[in-house]
Amino acid sequence: MGLGILGGGVATTRWLVEQGIILTVTDVKNRTELAVSLEKLANIAGKINFVLGEHREKDFLENDIIILNQDIPFDNKFVEIARKTGKIIENELTLFYKFSKSKNIIAITGTRGKTTTANWVAHFLKSLNPNTLLIGNSPDKPLLQEIKKVEESSLVVLEVPSFNLEIAGGENFKPHIAVITSLYRDHLNRHKTMENYALTKANIFKGQTQEDYLIIDGEDEWSEFFLKLEPKSKLIFYDRQDIFSNKEINGFISEWGKHNLKNLFAAAMTAKSAGCSVEIIKNQVPSLSQIRFRQEKIFENENIAVYNDTTATSPEASMAAINRFSSAKTIFIAGGTDRDLDFSKWADFVKSKISSEDLILLSGSATEKMKKALDWSNMKEFDTLEECFQKALSLVDNKRKVNIVFSPGAKSFEKFKNEFDRGEQFNLLIKKYLNKNG
Repeated sequence: MGLGILGGGVATTRWLVEQGIILTVTDVKNRTELAVSLEKLANIAGKINFVLGEHREKDFLENDIIILNQDIPFDNKFVEIARKTGKIIENELTLFYKFSKSKNIIAITGTRGKTTTANWVAHFLKSLNPNTLLIGNSPDKPLLQEIKKVEESSLVVLEVPSFNLEIAGGENFKPHIAVITSLYRDHLNRHKTMENYALTKANIFKGQTQEDYLIIDGEDEWSEFFLKLEPKSKLIFYDRQDIFSNKEINGFISEWGKHNLKNLFAAAMTAKSAGCSVEIIKNQVPSLSQIRFRQEKIFENENIAVYNDTTATSPEASMAAINRFSSAKTIFIAGGTDRDLDFSKWADFVKSKISSEDLILLSGSATEKMKKALDWSNMKEFDTLEECFQKALSLVDNKRKVNIVFSPGAKSFEKFKNEFDRGEQFNLLIKKYLNKNG
């Protein structure tokens, strides 16, 4: 249910066909809208019954197992039909867990920091186990495409979004180590309330036993909420780290920014819980990798440095970028699609850190909220990312070094396929206007 256009549905479909099952694929999008995905399935299309442009009740009554794309909410009316008639309901995460050759799984979820934490956990653990795999929540690494790489000896690091956790918990998904990074207001168009959102995240540890680990941020306001759910696993608060000295911490902050400190703590405590020595962890810190599209420096010369922070899809993520770069001359590009986000704190933070002259807005439903919260009379707003970037370049003062930071603080769907597509489009603009020979 839900082929989609981002790759996960294609990977799931192809894997299911490889298992030799009788498969129906249904999506409310029509063939034209799904052309990219259908082209990728062209060589096996004869083995699939496609029902496109609609969902039919009979497909949910006649099939034994209903497999949900992560964009399909659990309260969808057709999913309700399947549930009431006793159908087995799965998604790519629960299927991955059932059929993975290795159950040595570290699963990481949260609103902010999960991608960086997951990448850094894998970085540390590769020194412990060279057969460490980082999988999930990336268009180029869908779960059921990557499952064929998993061996019995593999140590699997999964980045898990809340949508995949909706039907997880219990026997169908119980990672050996579960990590929850900080929670912020997000995806409430789907989850409705922060409590529901947190309960969905909690499914990551619902199936754990006393032999497993749950690693959370004790300083996060939702940590107490998780504790009241009485997890059975061993509990570790990663904010109370005992790995790094103050000197090491200060050196890290100067290179990576203070916002990444919690990600380092979470990754280090996770790696330690998985058996990695403190010595190995410390030795690997200097070679930590810059995470793509997360305050990533894309271009630099004597006058300009340009950072792509397209995965800042929430106000809090954008605030982290503003906090990091506002001490120097910086032009910020923000704005995008609203998903029941609150920009009041973001606006107060912007007003305290940057001038109206240094903020450029990309039009969108979230941008309307931003403008209202800012209440500035002279805001610069444009309909395309290219116009925004052109304006940013026009504001560069060649007398001093200037940062241009693209940190939207909002979703992307009105103008782009997703935040990764948005990031690629921004990088193309950098190449067009700055890297003309590269």
